[in-house]
Amino acid sequence: MHACPSMFAKAPIGRQRHAANQRLERHCHDSAFATVVLGGGYLEAGDEGRRTIGAGDVLIHRAYESHLDCFSRCGAHVLILPVTNAATLPVFGQIVDPDQLARIARRSPQDAWAALVDGLLAGDRRHQDWPDLLAEQLRCQPALSLRQWAEETGLRAETVSRGFQLAYGSSPKAFRANARARAALDHIRDTPLPLADIAANLGFADQAHMSRAVTGLTGRIPRAWRAKTAPVAANLIRR
Repeated sequence: MHACPSMFAKAPIGRQRHAANQRLERHCHDSAFATVVLGGGYLEAGDEGRRTIGAGDVLIHRAYESHLDCFSRCGAHVLILPVTNAATLPVFGQIVDPDQLARIARRSPQDAWAALVDGLLAGDRRHQDWPDLLAEQLRCQPALSLRQWAEETGLRAETVSRGFQLAYGSSPKAFRANARARAALDHIRDTPLPLADIAANLGFADQAHMSRAVTGLTGRIPRAWRAKTAPVAANLIRR
């Protein structure tokens, strides 16, 4: 089973308007981008947590992240900007003057991105209900036993499964698998570790299991990602 759908969702650069009470079911993007809220607001529940955001808030989406969006009764007016290196920025923050950023984006989305990097005020506002606490633990501990977590939290396993699905648009097991596949991709691209070692370190049954997970997430096998980032890995080895 793929962690992401075979067809990735698009995030067109520029201004976008979303209708009142519009809902976008859980979807995956294969490219990184920034969302700046110009007006209105919405709730986003994704791989990096659940947040209710409004004007001036900024979300940085890394490639191969998945999320769902539920827009407010006022809808939302957002600005989508291209991202050159999402890994260097926090996931969430605020910008003092989003309208000024939108004016810059009319001339050059790249200049607007540079201005966003300079003016982004990092924040960590997010929901902290039990589905959000579970999501965070699944990101940090891919081998977490869901039944044990439910018992320790005082919840029925069935309640955990249904409640998490309602909050995140994904079952806990699928969310955990997706988090582990994303972690594997990061290690493949950013470290020189052998693929077998990465698989073992992240709790995959074997390298083949990891390969299927990464291919399901991205559409590319791990060796293709390793070949694409070989110069980076070589630099890491020389350091």
